[in-house]
Amino acid sequence: MTEFDWAEDVQCAVTVCDNDGVIVYMNRRSRETFNKNGESMVGKSMIPCHSERSQAKIQEMLNNDSTNCYTIDKNGVKKLIYQTPWKNDGKVAGLVEISIVLPNDMPHYIR
Repeated sequence: MTEFDWAEDVQCAVTVCDNDGVIVYMNRRSRETFNKNGESMVGKSMIPCHSERSQAKIQEMLNNDSTNCYTIDKNGVKKLIYQTPWKNDGKVAGLVEISIVLPNDMPHYIR
């Protein structure tokens, strides 16, 4: 069992990179979304896949131990994107991105 076994079959995409932006883990949903022509992105840099603005945000999260959260609508599918640092021995070791499909009729509660 590896440290990522829990994430393999969850109903969202989980992508993990190191401090250099090199992808170290992708769960099944992430691989289905991002692997191009069946070629794995694990071991490759995610930085070239992002705009300058996004690259700056990635660096900001790594440098400041900060989180980025937003929604997108892509091909008629609304998703929540949650990006946050993961740590090793208390130090930022990279980022994890969790992408969750949001149902159109998702309830919202005030508690």
